[in-house]
Amino acid sequence: MNIAEAVATRRSVREFLDQPVPLATIERVLDQARFTPSGCNYQPWEAVVLTGAPLKALQDVLLAAQPDDPAEYDWSAPGQYPQYQARLQAVGAAMYGALQVKREDKAARTDFVKANLVSFGAPVLLLCHFPKFMKEPQWSDVGMWLQTIMLLLRGEGLDSCPQEYMGTYGRTIKAHLGLSDDTMLFCGLAIGWRDDEAPVNHFPRERVALADQVKFLGFE
Repeated sequence: MNIAEAVATRRSVREFLDQPVPLATIERVLDQARFTPSGCNYQPWEAVVLTGAPLKALQDVLLAAQPDDPAEYDWSAPGQYPQYQARLQAVGAAMYGALQVKREDKAARTDFVKANLVSFGAPVLLLCHFPKFMKEPQWSDVGMWLQTIMLLLRGEGLDSCPQEYMGTYGRTIKAHLGLSDDTMLFCGLAIGWRDDEAPVNHFPRERVALADQVKFLGFE
């Protein structure tokens, strides 16, 4: 798979096969991802990767817990602006449409949101964290690292789902893993084999037109 194919076929997968992922594959991907660029070569990213019994133990804790109040960071702020709220609503409508869950079915919607806590059945969960003193440029670097991992996973035939939702349980996760409170639990990354028969893995994802996001100057 070339890079363009990896970019085109990557999507946030929300239903995985019950099939383990070899440690050697995860190690190979993460070893390659070490060469992600970062400002001043700070390499701010850190992670804990779980599978099997340790993953199940964490999931049991999360299912019995409540989200942080207040959350340690706000990932939803753009939703207060109409153009970004419209994008959120569009992807939500497509996703719940694929699931055949109606807008008024609050119980079914709540159950699907809670599926985040078990990473949609993925056999592997990467939990990304870094010291709280890291600032916006380093958060950007971490994003590049995660994207590199997701594309490398596609090259291995694997899929993923980045989960900022895990950040809303940051204190619970840190306590369970023995991480310092000086650490920011940024997100999870569910990793596994895509269930290609699941409708939720096939709904269309709208993207803003290139001309609406990028201006080209000086080209002939």
